[in-house]
Amino acid sequence: MTTDQLSRTFSALADPTRRAILARLSAGEATVNELAEPFTMSLPAISRHLKVLEQAGLITRGRTRQWRPCRLEAKPLEDVADWVATYRQFWDGGFDRLEEHLRSLTGDA
Repeated sequence: MTTDQLSRTFSALADPTRRAILARLSAGEATVNELAEPFTMSLPAISRHLKVLEQAGLITRGRTRQWRPCRLEAKPLEDVADWVATYRQFWDGGFDRLEEHLRSLTGDA
């Protein structure tokens, strides 16, 4: 994954409305109207959020007659998870050091 793609994905994920839309789509396809239901914003505003998600590759929009279902695309999220996983060793090492320090404070060696 290129850094530009990673930046687009993180930028799209930075907005809570877009994260909520992705959460809804994780349960299955939905129309724009279905995605807009829980929000107090206009359909054009929801459409702008969907455009950002689509440009980041996080969703695709199909076309079946008048129905244009949106669906979640997992690949960019997998790429983010892979990128974050590169820091797992750092986190795990930090937790191991913390555990060691706590044991030294309590006398549990």
